[in-house]
Amino acid sequence: MREEKKWDYVLEPEDYGPLWRWVRDTDITDIDYNGTSLWITDSRNIRRQESAAGISAAFVERFCALIANQVSCQFNKVNNLLEAETDCLRISIVHESAAISGRSICIRKSLPICRITCESAVQTGYCSERILNFLIHCVRAQMNLVFIGEPGCGKTEAAKFFSTFIPAQDRVITIEDTPEWHYREMNPGKDCVEIRVGPHMTYTKAIRTSLRQNPRWLMLSEARSTEVKSLLECLSTGVHGITTLHADDVRKVPDRILNMMPDRTDADRLENDVYAFLDTAVLIRRVWDPVSGTVRRAIDQIGILSRDPAGNHMVQILEGGQENGTALPEDFLERMRRNGITDPYRTDGPDRAENRLLKK
Repeated sequence: MREEKKWDYVLEPEDYGPLWRWVRDTDITDIDYNGTSLWITDSRNIRRQESAAGISAAFVERFCALIANQVSCQFNKVNNLLEAETDCLRISIVHESAAISGRSICIRKSLPICRITCESAVQTGYCSERILNFLIHCVRAQMNLVFIGEPGCGKTEAAKFFSTFIPAQDRVITIEDTPEWHYREMNPGKDCVEIRVGPHMTYTKAIRTSLRQNPRWLMLSEARSTEVKSLLECLSTGVHGITTLHADDVRKVPDRILNMMPDRTDADRLENDVYAFLDTAVLIRRVWDPVSGTVRRAIDQIGILSRDPAGNHMVQILEGGQENGTALPEDFLERMRRNGITDPYRTDGPDRAENRLLKK
């Protein structure tokens, strides 16, 4: 078990009682108690049932009272949802008057640590060294990236990892409603402004506000709705971006984005903007490993979006985790060359940070 650092856990360690051993373990991401049984999810997205010994009715009552007191809220039949959060912890409790199975406690952890490294990505089969180099070079060439997949597949973790290759002098603005990026803590010394979305700061307002903060990069936690139009407008100004999106195929990204637009009045122009201002779509999947009998995460698809006088194009270079030999678009290669990258799939010289990491 990996020990926790000094993070804000809402309550004192002793207040978590039998749950503390899971709260303190940095390898655990979710703790779910459904009123009778306890389920734990770890960083590999493996979910297992654990003993609920010690989680008595008296403990649950006291724990809920402490959380309610901490956030100055009532918790009863009328106010049947209790929520609390810090930068690394989100607690959600549903009252037994609404949860037939009994009082439900969900604790989700989002710690300021990067679970992916160059070494682990290659060694665990997350991606090949060539694909790792390719995506790192996409960041170095200031491409706009969107990471897609199903809920829980690791989109945000992938985005967090590849964002670490943004140069320190580039100002990064993160926009999110719940803290997940942790860019400032994970990248000490880098220039970062973190904007929190809330009742008085919508996603659209946050994106437009960020343009007045001299950004070089914009990291949007998840494109969910009409704010995607503001995101494309932001990218059209030359700001570079990284975001996540719910989709199960890179070829569906343009349609998925168009469906989130506030209107489809000028659908052709909007579609052109998607292909013009998004560069690389990456699909993360959960893959069953028959050897270990576990589920692992892996990069399954990569698609390159491009637009030229002949029209809009989606060039897929990775399918099922395997390169298919498709040539990269010439305009994409030219952008790489302008940033000193002659071969997108290889490290350029021994002084590259990713090269040093791979050789450790």
